[in-house]
Amino acid sequence: MKRLAMVLLGLMLSCAALAENRSLLVVSEVIQINAPPAKVWNFVKPFDSVPRWHPAFSGAEIVAGRDGKAGAIRALTIKDGPTFTEELLAVNDQSMVFTYCIVESPFPIDRYLSSMSVKPDGRGGSVVAWIGVFSRKNPRDNPPDAENDATALGIITGAYQAGLQNLKKVME
Repeated sequence: MKRLAMVLLGLMLSCAALAENRSLLVVSEVIQINAPPAKVWNFVKPFDSVPRWHPAFSGAEIVAGRDGKAGAIRALTIKDGPTFTEELLAVNDQSMVFTYCIVESPFPIDRYLSSMSVKPDGRGGSVVAWIGVFSRKNPRDNPPDAENDATALGIITGAYQAGLQNLKKVME
């Protein structure tokens, strides 16, 4: 688990290093779930499954490509909010990990690359890790509060925590 996370983080860091003068931001959230890894993986791996386990989303639709295949594009709709698109970059069923990026978003986030993995915890349960690397959209040295690094970090941290907490509740 640790080695996979380090490899993924290295890949994300190298891809996101092109972020001009903006800081590279990283969010990593991990949760233990008392459910078998295969069960958790099969629940989260469909690219359009997010509304089944994340409380912030009311819809997800594959708008291009095929679900579960690299190149698939999903349109995610936030409850009472906007829709944005993400592309599935890689899926590895054996390792139980997928990687995706944001294609278009109304959020103050740019160059977003993320992976979610499910691993055994050694006691019959699962450890789910969600790691994201990104920068803020606004390239200015002193962006407004709604567009600064702290806001970008808060959006992603909040999304990861809410999603993982609800996934735990749904799976247990």
